[in-house]
Amino acid sequence: MNKRKYYPAAVALYITYFILGISATIVGQYKQEFAAAWGAERLADGTFEISRVMAVIAAIGLGRLVAFPVAGPFSDSFGRKKSALVGMAFFIVFFVGLPFTTNTAAAYILLMCSGIGNSFLDTSVTPSCMEIFSENGAVANLFTKFSTSVGQFVLPIVIIFFSNAGITYHTLFFTVAVLVIADTIAILLLPLPDTKGKAAKAAKKKIKISSALLLLIGIGFTSSATFMIFMNCNQELGKLYGLAKPQMIQSFYSIGIITAILTTSVLVKKGIKPIRILVAYPTTAFLVLCMMYFIRIPQICLVGGFLMGFFAAGGVLQLTTSTANELYPEHKGTITAMVMFASSVSNYVVINVAGFLTKTGGAEGPRYILLFNMAVTFLGILLAVILNVKYGNEIEK
Repeated sequence: MNKRKYYPAAVALYITYFILGISATIVGQYKQEFAAAWGAERLADGTFEISRVMAVIAAIGLGRLVAFPVAGPFSDSFGRKKSALVGMAFFIVFFVGLPFTTNTAAAYILLMCSGIGNSFLDTSVTPSCMEIFSENGAVANLFTKFSTSVGQFVLPIVIIFFSNAGITYHTLFFTVAVLVIADTIAILLLPLPDTKGKAAKAAKKKIKISSALLLLIGIGFTSSATFMIFMNCNQELGKLYGLAKPQMIQSFYSIGIITAILTTSVLVKKGIKPIRILVAYPTTAFLVLCMMYFIRIPQICLVGGFLMGFFAAGGVLQLTTSTANELYPEHKGTITAMVMFASSVSNYVVINVAGFLTKTGGAEGPRYILLFNMAVTFLGILLAVILNVKYGNEIEK
């Protein structure tokens, strides 16, 4: 009954994930502008070489890697509110600082700040919302992904509006920074459930690492790779295929995610086991990537964007985490950190590989990235099949 007083804070926390959706994709939407600002080489066609930008984007994953071992214990020891405030502070530094950068070294540090902020929010927002809406914890968790997707959907539309109005990316960054500051003040003032130290007893118990957990951690890596590669590299494919407004791929992608979250929640409620979805969705995503590789027309980018949003980014990572938590119900925080750590490693590694393929692949670089994404996704399918065959009955009990 008393939890209603926390509802305004829950709205403020969901807004942080809206901002997170913007922070994860905004540099990818402005690759050419940042390549120019950071002194990249101009190519024969008049565009700038973007491999430096791709390498800088990978710093988000490195920032998450650095922060996750600290963010979880910090949230448990000092409370969800302080963890959220730390995350938002790093976001303020990112959004205010990046427009002023003139070299990749400074930009790399600021993208790491974005990743660190992401980690502190992960260890604050999801537990807080599940504690506030404890009777509908799974739905509360899905809405974090929903909020992120809304941010990713709105961003390209705002960018097109700003571009048509002659407004530079600097103004957009500062506008988002104002939103971050306002939301930070709201989180600071609004009450949240007091959970300090509750996870300390469970954390002292040792976890026996099983083969099933290792498979799920592997799926956390591959599922993250599939959507991270596509999310950051789709515009170049759209340009190669002649799409007039490649920014719209991101909006179709985000609509796919939102549709998937709503659809998947219904499927799970109707009794479809998440472990089956871990095979079905990546398999479909693999087929979509094949389709985009072989069908070279502009429209395929928009169709593929929606389908990749649905089958690659529409909850596979979240279902992987929840399945792992079912195996270790007393260690949910630690298990979640393990899967998300694998996700962070994936973000860092695959974006660096994509940057290398962009630099060495020339005009066909985006299609080489599709092949790379297909290989990683296929590995995830194999891991999910093994998980179903060897541990399906055990996990479904």
